[in-house]
Amino acid sequence: MITLEAIKLGDPVFNIIVFALFVVGTLTVVIKVTANQAKSAGSFYTGGASFSGTQNGFAIAGDYLSAASFLGIVGAIAFNGYDGLLYSIGFLVAWLVALLLVAEPLRNTGKYTMADVLSFRMKQKPVRLAAAISTLAISFFYLLAQMAGAGGLVSLLLGISGEFAQNLVIVIVGVLMIAYVLIGGMKGTTWVQMIKAVLLIAGAGIMTVWVLAQFGFNLDALMGKAVEINDKPQMLAPGDKYKDPVGFISLSIALVLGTAGLPHVLMRFYTVPTAKEARKSVTWAIGLIGAFYLFTLVLGYGAAALVNQATISELPGKANAAAPALAFFLPGQGMPGTIFLAVIAGVAFATILAVVAGLTITASASFAHDIYNSVLKDGNADPAVERRVATTTVLVIGALAIFGGIFAKSMNIAFLVALAFAVAASANLPSILYSLYWKRFNTQGSLWSIYAGLISSLTLIIFSPAVSTPLGAAKPLASAMFPNASFAWFPYDNPAIISVPLAFFAGWLGTVLSKEVSDPGKAAEMEVRSMTGAGADGAIAH
Repeated sequence: MITLEAIKLGDPVFNIIVFALFVVGTLTVVIKVTANQAKSAGSFYTGGASFSGTQNGFAIAGDYLSAASFLGIVGAIAFNGYDGLLYSIGFLVAWLVALLLVAEPLRNTGKYTMADVLSFRMKQKPVRLAAAISTLAISFFYLLAQMAGAGGLVSLLLGISGEFAQNLVIVIVGVLMIAYVLIGGMKGTTWVQMIKAVLLIAGAGIMTVWVLAQFGFNLDALMGKAVEINDKPQMLAPGDKYKDPVGFISLSIALVLGTAGLPHVLMRFYTVPTAKEARKSVTWAIGLIGAFYLFTLVLGYGAAALVNQATISELPGKANAAAPALAFFLPGQGMPGTIFLAVIAGVAFATILAVVAGLTITASASFAHDIYNSVLKDGNADPAVERRVATTTVLVIGALAIFGGIFAKSMNIAFLVALAFAVAASANLPSILYSLYWKRFNTQGSLWSIYAGLISSLTLIIFSPAVSTPLGAAKPLASAMFPNASFAWFPYDNPAIISVPLAFFAGWLGTVLSKEVSDPGKAAEMEVRSMTGAGADGAIAH
């Protein structure tokens, strides 16, 4: 058992060296692979659709296995056991929805962004604007989680715990994120995501084998030790964290349905040349992601057993520090632990940079392509100007991510990502499914679905215990973003149980009440394209 006297992890100077090597190495790759890249908007958004299904599968895994997956889920399992593992299960099962219902039709119908699909047979301007607003909101929530993880991780690396120092770290991470996107666009970002996926899965695999070896490769012995060390038998059964079944169902809906509505994941399908490669990329992604989530079970219980919850709680980032703490104490304190911690933390930092870069480029593409080009310029914007608008948007989004990450740095990352999933499942997925599979669906239905899902999910999150202390509570809720404020009247942390059905209903109601007559020709064209890929390489109609 580790004592609180051993709370300082590693050598800050050595950590900084490894950290700098990761940054320099990945930036070098970005610069090299994009040296001869065209300066068009298309190359910035999709990397010229030049990646194979296998490459894109690794990139999707790199994009999807975020700080929430490595830091947040390991921390959640270390503290809540079975209930923490539910994040892994939900995130993995969600890929089946994306594979079976969304991946291929989306690649066939769109070109750059999710809004290409939603507006294919609708009135362009209002639908693209709604889709862009939704994309920006979801990207912001997801960025909050990644920036919070970055603050805790790098603070741990550098051995700092003060408020100002952690805030400064978040600022530095934000600046690096902006640099990656501006230099490399989607092509450079994709290569960083591929490298990061290999490093992260390999690193987690090595740690998993190492932890199991400490217990004779007996998972039961590992779990038993975690319970014994922390005197917490409820770690092995459901109900430790999610005592309310309604709240648990709400979280499950968000996790399972959210992936198929995440704009930065959907945009990855446009980086491959054909629908066949899109399917292949999702198949690869499921295999890689599934393996990683099996590792998190061992790593979470391993952190609880070999480090213990009390020690982890005293570290910068609290639960989010479980994986780096395990990496330090696993080989034994001293130089072995110092080296392994620095390498694993460097991999985790590469994880954060890759994901925030993907999120940022998605949000900037949505604003530049859907709002500036399609709404403000009627689809006739100069490509060079559109790209400049996209790069300017990157700067704005980076600043907002830094500001929000400072406020969210103490919250569990997996929980923050679950909120982003709830908004995606509410605002995007209903409209995507209706657009692809319901011929009668029209503009009003799409707008009602997007805005109902977006507004209801954001409203319920704002007035939930995730943001402030519940009304009438006897004492502040420590896990809330603003624990000293009290305006939470919605009883559940996650709004999906209300907002997702509401969005589906609003999409149906808006359609049946509308006097707009659907264009049967457009509906037929979309059906043929989505199912066969015929004409998928053509221009998107405006």
